[in-house]
Parts: sequence; structure tokens; C-alpha cells
Amino acid sequence: MNAPQSTPARTQERTVRCPGCGGQSLYSPANAYRPFCSERCKKIDLGAWASEQFAVAIKTESSLLDPDLG
Repeated sequence: MNAPQSTPARTQERTVRCPGCGGQSLYSPANAYRPFCSERCKKIDLGAWASEQFAVAIKTESSLLDPDLG
């Protein structure tokens, strides 16, 4: 009896827009900085998060804000 053949993993390499500079970036495991095009763009983005230029919006509920409702 033959063992089932496994299909080789497809490596999807595509080009995407770098969120840092807007240039072309290779989106594949070969690019250690993906989705960024370079270490520079990745560090600039990290710095923006660290300095709170970016923030994740959260939905607050009134019961969390009013201790009398808690």
C-alpha cells in the first residue's frame, strides 16, 4: 500500500506596500522585516508605537466608568 503523498508547502511570495515608506516590500519568509521593506521602516514604526503616536481604540462601557453601577 502506498503512503499518501504530501504536497510541498507553497511559498507565497508577493509584493505589498510598505506601511512605513509606501515603497514595495517583499512579503515572504525571505524578508525578515515583513511587511516592512527594511529594518529602518520597522524601527520607525516601533518608535511611533512606543511614543504613543499610534493607539488601539477601545470601546468602553458606561458600567466600567461609573463605580456606582458596578
